[in-house]
Amino acid sequence: MNISLLRWWLFCFMFAATGAIAEQTAFKKNTAGGQTTYQYKWLDAQDRTQSVSFALDNKKLAAGPREQKNYRPELAMRYVTVELLNVARQFNPKDANIQIRQQGDKVSIKVKSRNKEKLAVIQGQLAQAKEKAFNDYLQKHYYTRYRTSFNQEAIKPDHVRYINEMTGTLIPLSQAFYEKVSTQADAREYFNILLSWVQSIPYDALDNRAQSNGSGFAPPAQLLAENRGDCDSKSVLTASIARAFLPDTAMVLVLLPDHALLGIALTPRKGERTIKADGKTYVLIEPTGPALYEVGEIAPTSEFAVAQKKYTLEEIQ
Repeated sequence: MNISLLRWWLFCFMFAATGAIAEQTAFKKNTAGGQTTYQYKWLDAQDRTQSVSFALDNKKLAAGPREQKNYRPELAMRYVTVELLNVARQFNPKDANIQIRQQGDKVSIKVKSRNKEKLAVIQGQLAQAKEKAFNDYLQKHYYTRYRTSFNQEAIKPDHVRYINEMTGTLIPLSQAFYEKVSTQADAREYFNILLSWVQSIPYDALDNRAQSNGSGFAPPAQLLAENRGDCDSKSVLTASIARAFLPDTAMVLVLLPDHALLGIALTPRKGERTIKADGKTYVLIEPTGPALYEVGEIAPTSEFAVAQKKYTLEEIQ
């Protein structure tokens, strides 16, 4: 059993006695007339039955990737190699002998020339072309570079890009929850009912982010269609909805080694868990479930990781 799945069972064990375990009691979806309608029922933190329904535009849902493919370094380097070979053909063979070879997840570039100045110029241009090709590959496939809290370099899904691109699409979903709260309610009432819904969505475990290469991450469209997701997937979905609700409020994605939270720049209340970054205070929220945490409440494992500063932050623009 991996660590994430073990933590999931610990959540269940810790909160079963209090009844504070998320439970989705009904889920339906129907596609017609260019839209998909979603209907949910679940139990909130007070054990009350809640329900929500909303319709999303299918064309907008299909605008981004429906699923996130695993990052495979050898495929990325194959793309880079092809691009480098195209660039190499632009140079006069009389000026330099260029050899470009892929060896697994590495690409070697060898340049020989009698003219030292041309040699330096060609080497520099090929190095730039290699970097550009790799960046293009990441952009095309919704990946991004990532440095973990342990200072490891890795590649992961571009969570913030998904959030930015899906916010507009999910406005009807965000509005559906806005209509459920009282007119005099503050943001916490909105987030608490939203969180209870997300936490009730069935959970898929996340392996270590730096080692999984994106395995298991479900973009918002896929999560909604399949009605399940891991912590990264649920956090991205929640952030997309939250950004539609609060378009001007600072937010961050909080990435722990094998978990994810959100931080929202609300004025903290006594006892709420927060982090500070760049002069801002962010109240933490736990979208994952199955434990029903409200705004400012986080799991003991999350609290320990945050206290140890075992996290990285990604600003949600």
